[in-house]
Parts: sequence; C-alpha cells; structure tokens
Amino acid sequence: MEKIQHRNLYREVADRVRELIEQGVLAPGERISEKKLCEQFGVSRTPLREALKVMASEGLVEILPNRGARVTRLTVKKVRNTYDVMAALEGLSGELACQNITDEEIAAIQRLHDTMLEHYRQRELQPYFRVNQQIHERIIAAADNDVLEEMYNNLSQRVKRVRYSKKMTDDFWKRAVEDHEAMIEALQKRDGLMLGRILREHLCNKLEVASLDGMIEEEGDDELPSRAASS
Repeated sequence: MEKIQHRNLYREVADRVRELIEQGVLAPGERISEKKLCEQFGVSRTPLREALKVMASEGLVEILPNRGARVTRLTVKKVRNTYDVMAALEGLSGELACQNITDEEIAAIQRLHDTMLEHYRQRELQPYFRVNQQIHERIIAAADNDVLEEMYNNLSQRVKRVRYSKKMTDDFWKRAVEDHEAMIEALQKRDGLMLGRILREHLCNKLEVASLDGMIEEEGDDELPSRAASS
C-alpha cells in the first residue's frame, strides 16, 4: 500500500481506516494496532490518534481508557435503530429534493441511474453499489439542507459495512432496481410524497438484505459478525 503524502494527514488516515473497517479487514470488536497501522501508512502516532478521535465521534471506533482503540461492535438493535432514523432522514430528503431540485440535477441523477442499470445487467455488484450510493448522495444534496446532510452522512458511515452487503439474491437486487426506477419517476414528476415513501421503504429493505448475508442475526442484541467472517 502506498504511503500517505497528504498535508491533512489525520483526515487521510481516517479515510484509510474507514476503508479497512468497511472491507472487514478490521472486524467489529477488534483492537486497533497503532504500531501496525503507522507502519502500513508511513505516519507517526499523532495523526493516527487524531484520526481515531474523529472516527470515535462518528461511532466507528471506541477509545478505551489506557487501552487504545477498537472497532465498534454493531448490535442488531443499534443497526435497526440507526436504519429507522436514516429512513426518516431519507424520506425527508426526498420531499425537500423535489421542492428544490433543478432540471440539470435530475438529468445528472438520470445518467447515474443509467450507469447503475448497466452494472446491474452485467452483474457487477461493487460498481453497482458505488453508483447506487452516488444517487442517494445526490438526492440528499438536492434537499439543500446542511443539517440533514450532516446527520445522514454521520449515520451512514456507522452502518456502511452492512448497508452495502456483498451478497444479494436476484429477487432483492431486482426489487432494489425497481425502487430506483420509481425514484427517478418521482423525481421527474417532483412528487415529494412519493419519493419520500419510496426512499423510506427502500432503506428498510436493505436491512433484510444484510440479514441474508449473515451480518445481522434475527433476534437479540448479539454482536454482528464481521464482513470477512461472512465471506
């Protein structure tokens, strides 16, 4: 892995650690080795510790008194509660986006949608997820509400490792694409109530998909296994 050269080292380090968590390289509950990461990234402990503080505020890591840091353990209850709030925010973003969005922004989202459909046809899951996320981010941005966007992005980081599950049945994938087709139609009609409803239901379906990947247990507050363990 290439060494980090960026001036704002702690931000770049935080991005790298987030990737390791999302990819399952750092599993839920795992202690974070400062020495190992400093050697891997080619940085000192100072920017790494600053990065960990930022990630602790995001809920991705826990700072343990006199014991370093570890990746936050996700529980079923925590994920469900987070999804409930995110669904409300996505619904509101859809309503606001339809009030504020421009024709140019709709056209840009349509182009992303067309690209996403091509990845779907080719069964390219990771590129599909990447464009899918960009579409949701564009709708959030079109809502033109800084507070909503900040809250949503913070929560999204916490559950990103389960939201974009690596395994998805054809039925769930087909349903997700149909949801996106309906989103585009609602945007073009500027029907905020319809878009808000679709976005809320769409996110709730993601919880069910993640369960299929073995990432969320059906009952209780048991710890969620890591992505690496489920692959």
